[in-house]
Amino acid sequence: MQLDFYSKHFTEFFADAKIQEQIQQSVELVHKNKRVIFIGNGGSNSIASHMMEDFAKVAKIPTLSFSDGALITCFANDYGFENAIAEWLKIQYLPGDLLVAISSSGESKNIVNAANQVKSLGGSVLTLSGFKEGNALSKIGDINFYLNVSNYGIAECYHQVIIHAVLDEIVAMKK
Repeated sequence: MQLDFYSKHFTEFFADAKIQEQIQQSVELVHKNKRVIFIGNGGSNSIASHMMEDFAKVAKIPTLSFSDGALITCFANDYGFENAIAEWLKIQYLPGDLLVAISSSGESKNIVNAANQVKSLGGSVLTLSGFKEGNALSKIGDINFYLNVSNYGIAECYHQVIIHAVLDEIVAMKK
């Protein structure tokens, strides 16, 4: 049964002391930056949009997300899909911003290019990826959450849970 597959991976992944340490490091990274910018494609873009809203509403942290359909098609049309987010970041990124880059495979060119853009500007990057170990995105971030699974459903669920765990820690610290 698929539910057993999810349960097994969740239990193993979240019991890992490294993941717990990375969540705490992520909280510190959010605190040392001024805004959080979330990016992703498809389901990961939905997570990016959702977490942009939650960080702003729940934690009162300024946020952005590259998730508006008209904006995406405008930049993709003018600069190519692979460069759309990086070009947008040339306008939106400010020193002190944290980029949260989400990609199930870790190989999405537009996400990798955007993360490299922020790193080239001296910015902080947190990545969430899965599928192949050593994927392109997992080599870029200050903190890299990598999940050794090739299942979109599990990767996307984990990514959302990880970001929510970071948010919950931030909110708990404010109480």
